[in-house]
Amino acid sequence: MKSSAGYDVIILGLGAMGSAAAQHLAERGKRVLGIEQFKAAHDQGSSHGGSRMIRQAYFESPDYVPLVLRAYELWRGIERDRGTRLLHITGGLNIGARDGELVKRTIAAAERHAIPFEVLEGRLISERFPVVDPQPGDAAVYERNAGYLFPEECIRAQLALASSAGAELHFDEKVLSWAAVKDRVEVRTSRGSYSAGHLVITAGPWANEPLRGTFPLHVTRQVMAWIQPTTGVTPFLPERFPVFLCEDLHGGFPGYGFPAMDGPSGGIKAAIHGSDVVCTPETVDRDIHKADLQRIIEKLKVRMPALDGEVVRAKTCLYTMSPDQHFVIGRHPQVSSCTVACGFSGHGFKFASVVGEILADLATKGSTSHPIGLFSPGRFVNRVS
Repeated sequence: MKSSAGYDVIILGLGAMGSAAAQHLAERGKRVLGIEQFKAAHDQGSSHGGSRMIRQAYFESPDYVPLVLRAYELWRGIERDRGTRLLHITGGLNIGARDGELVKRTIAAAERHAIPFEVLEGRLISERFPVVDPQPGDAAVYERNAGYLFPEECIRAQLALASSAGAELHFDEKVLSWAAVKDRVEVRTSRGSYSAGHLVITAGPWANEPLRGTFPLHVTRQVMAWIQPTTGVTPFLPERFPVFLCEDLHGGFPGYGFPAMDGPSGGIKAAIHGSDVVCTPETVDRDIHKADLQRIIEKLKVRMPALDGEVVRAKTCLYTMSPDQHFVIGRHPQVSSCTVACGFSGHGFKFASVVGEILADLATKGSTSHPIGLFSPGRFVNRVS
């Protein structure tokens, strides 16, 4: 066991948020140690599967829009710095009842922040996108600046920039414990012990362990499927078809998906945004069952009959849910030398670049100019038993 001291910040977890924090902190000249229990861009948590949606007309709350606009800027900056493409603009389609929450809240967010959008109703939806079979009373909000990110490549790019800026990154090293000691934090791992002035916890679905139940988080099992459309992939190619969200007809979890980005036999990636299957990263059933796939197909074929096709592959992932499905970002309520970012509730990846900037602000200055009041850790402190 080795013992190391002298870091400004230690980061627990180097997934989407942790890799971004490492990048921003190192680029500010801080001595950074990042610790990850798996390999870089692994498939055991929440940030894998080849694509993650990014959109601006944010129905979850208009408060997210300034952050996602900054995230776009930062993703483009990473692309320039690394000479690679991470963000693909295809447009985005939110489909649901004209008077339903998905459509109404998407429009409200777009109008509040002057996000360009169109509303298509009835047959106009299928005229624009022939593979969509709208239901009676449906409307669709089309947002031209939506698209998708390559999550694994985003993480690798952030880690490369962090390393180039001087961050020390450890992989295949498990954190066993941490403690605040006077004006420092001490971290013990499977390989050694380390000390720093500040700790950032970005542990994804493992967050409950280092946070010791501070927040009422729970983890859910999700399934992603790649479906070969019965029409073939041509109508779903990225230059013809957008990323999409479909409101459930009966008030259940919405379905979502992506255009055909994986070639003629790669299928259309689709999934259900939400799950009642609570688990932990250790207990999750990573096997794919016929019922998992049937649920996805039944959900989506209502409006996209061509998705009643063969599943060419499938994969599980994990959501870490907060009770209100908003993020938890801020100083630890009991430990001033610790900043937390958790509870991203299945819609956080697109924000990783700006969350890294926020975490660097909080770890170095104790505050940020970004609007993060919605995500205050303090809102849950009295709810933890």
